[in-house]
Amino acid sequence: MRETSPRRWAAGTAVAGTVFIAAGAFWLSFTSLADLAARSGIGAGQAWAWPLIVDGIIVVATVAVVALAGQRSAWYPWALLTGGALVSVTANAIHAVVAADADVPSVLAASVAAVPPVVLLAITHLTVILTRTPSPAPVPETPDRHEVAVLASAPAEVESLDPADRRALGWELREAGWSNKRIARKLGVHPSTVGRWFAPAHLPTDITGSADEREETSP
Repeated sequence: MRETSPRRWAAGTAVAGTVFIAAGAFWLSFTSLADLAARSGIGAGQAWAWPLIVDGIIVVATVAVVALAGQRSAWYPWALLTGGALVSVTANAIHAVVAADADVPSVLAASVAAVPPVVLLAITHLTVILTRTPSPAPVPETPDRHEVAVLASAPAEVESLDPADRRALGWELREAGWSNKRIARKLGVHPSTVGRWFAPAHLPTDITGSADEREETSP
């Protein structure tokens, strides 16, 4: 509990800082792209929508990339994220070149204008990572009391058991929740033999027993 509180406080502070920086980067990019849209012929009442579309796809795609991490379908949000980032950076750089003073070098103006969309991309990704809830560690399986009793009574060497004792031990392991493959490995028999032990018997016992003996002794 003492370790969790400082970690939560640090994570909360980091999230607040990233959100603040993201808001500033979005606002700088928004004003530049809105002005560029207005200069390009889009009406003043509609120019604000263009930066929302361009920078909004960056935010949405970043969240999708983190949510779909490791899945095959993650390529699509990655493509949207890459495309949106390229459009935003390029448009901000073009606006800086067009709107900058004549005595400011074009390369400098474009470089300064490219910072907000790049920061927006990076800080959005960081915010999503910080707000993700870590998946709980897998709880190791612990055998129940019945399984512990079966394992304790099971001999270490099962090769010396006759088929009847081996089958009886297989039934005990089955009741303890073991799978057929696990029982087969423990008893040194083929999984199909274990499957026949637990299938409804349609043959006389002596015939089934001889078939099991043949399979157990076969290489």
